[in-house]
Amino acid sequence: MTGEQIFFLIVGIVTLISGLMVVTVRNLIHAALWLVATLFGVAMIYAILNAGFLAVVQVVVYIGAIAILFIFAVMLTRRQAAETGASVNSNWWLGAIAAVATFAGLFFLLKSWSGFSKTAAAIPSGFDAVNQLGDALTSANGYVLPFEVASVLLLAALVGAVYLAFNKK
Repeated sequence: MTGEQIFFLIVGIVTLISGLMVVTVRNLIHAALWLVATLFGVAMIYAILNAGFLAVVQVVVYIGAIAILFIFAVMLTRRQAAETGASVNSNWWLGAIAAVATFAGLFFLLKSWSGFSKTAAAIPSGFDAVNQLGDALTSANGYVLPFEVASVLLLAALVGAVYLAFNKK
């Protein structure tokens, strides 16, 4: 194994462990911080795969904006969550069974797929991935609508968190 493959395995394992910690830790702030670690691991995997633009977008958008927005919303609504009682779902085991069943189904579906043994085609010398990504995100036939819907939903979540934080009783 090369050094790059060993580094990829280490980053992948750390990313998986931090992703598991996101859903298993009981403190919401700690879960948000584990989410930041997971998203940073994904950014490192993008960097290893020579997708520098996606790595920077991952850090700026997901870690720099969305994860910080989650932490901000949790800190603003923490008082109301503490007043409503326990936030642990008593049927957590159903979610665990569904997750294991989904993983098993994907494993059996993908174990005979031949795409894992193929190598990627060489990138042509004049290929401009950032330009094509920009065209896909901003063209009417691309992903501009889901991108804008996600931004409106995040804005609504922020407004809701501020309303809950400053709601006088």
